Amino acid sequence: MKTTIDIPDPIFRRAKARAAERGQALREFVTEALQDKLSERRTSTAPGPAWMRGFGQLRSLRRETAKIQQIVDREFEVVEPEDRG
Repeated sequence: MKTTIDIPDPIFRRAKARAAERGQALREFVTEALQDKLSERRTSTAPGPAWMRGFGQLRSLRRETAKIQQIVDREFEVVEPEDRG
């Protein structure tokens, strides 16, 4: 099917260059990109509210967070003399 779409010039130039690097026609490149984008939506679960999209993104900091939590826990176990009744 033929259609006309408006693509910003910088994106069009990047797409055309990338297609050329891969030895593809622009039409093939765009079709592949659309297929990838559409299959991405099908395989993902419902995105939910925008504020939930960041959950799990800082998974790499799990160990550091645990260390910090241990320090906080130790500090809260200490009872200062002025706090004793």
